[in-house]
Amino acid sequence: MATIKIKQIGSPIRRPKDQRKILIGLGLNKMHKVVELQDTAEVRGAVRKVPHLVQIVD
Repeated sequence: MATIKIKQIGSPIRRPKDQRKILIGLGLNKMHKVVELQDTAEVRGAVRKVPHLVQIVD
């Protein structure tokens, strides 16, 4: 299955709790951390909920 690399570019400080939980669910917790996850609809949906905090890396 295809994978996708996601990089955290924004801080969760002063963000709603649901956005913080989405970052934790994606495996992100520190600035500029990159994780590689399977490219599924669930992951894409989570990325769409916090586009100001994450970036898809090529």
